[in-house]
Amino acid sequence: MFSSNIISSVLTRLVVSSMKQTHKHRYSTRTRQNYTDANRKPYTLRYAPKDVKEQESKVISTNRKDAKAIAVAKLQAGEVIAIPTDTVYGLTCSANNPEAIHRLYNIKGRHELKPVAICVASIEDVRQWGETDHLNDELLGELFPGAVTLVVRRSSKLNNPALNPGVANIGIRITENKFIQHVCEAFQQPIALTSANKSSSKSTLNVEEFKELWGELGAVFDGGQLGLSEEQRAASTVIDLSEPERYKIIRWGVSVEKIIETVERHNFREAL
Repeated sequence: MFSSNIISSVLTRLVVSSMKQTHKHRYSTRTRQNYTDANRKPYTLRYAPKDVKEQESKVISTNRKDAKAIAVAKLQAGEVIAIPTDTVYGLTCSANNPEAIHRLYNIKGRHELKPVAICVASIEDVRQWGETDHLNDELLGELFPGAVTLVVRRSSKLNNPALNPGVANIGIRITENKFIQHVCEAFQQPIALTSANKSSSKSTLNVEEFKELWGELGAVFDGGQLGLSEEQRAASTVIDLSEPERYKIIRWGVSVEKIIETVERHNFREAL
């Protein structure tokens, strides 16, 4: 028989040991739970959906050293890209690539009989792709670069049948935005240019405003916020100078008063 003192001592040790194990378990569970709660992140924050990641990977800052090279490669591959101009964001592709032009119209939801303009790098390019013998260098130098789309007869060199079919004239731009100027210069071909938005929607001043189009584009070149005023959305002024000494404002846009003053100073009068 065990003595009562021995039995009492054994029971005491068992009780103390059980209490320690319970306390240890509670502390461990509570610590793990607190750590988990503090460090747990929602699944949607840790893992973005694949399509969202793919779309966001298309956004490239125009400040990146290789941004121009990427833009040129996309244009050469027949893709449609978004690019900043000196007024609003634009959608662009090679003007001499029929498949790219069709893709541009589909993305924008634009009727293919509604003309688009082209963008080039220099006045020499303007003369190459448009008939401008009646426009002197001084006038063109005052208009370009700037927020103006000059409408003239299209050159025979601009022979893509998918580009404004049945239309004898072409709108030509040289923008003040350095990035698109450098892209045009490196591409060495005219690029078709229209605003980066669905047809009949308002023009866009930052890339987030046309995010619904990202998935259909080869790349989105982010040049930051282009303006804060609603007037900026008016885009470029479109002026028809296809006839000698006559002008017609097709679209009233940015700097329209200055443009009218310039052409009238060069003896152009408004067509009746």
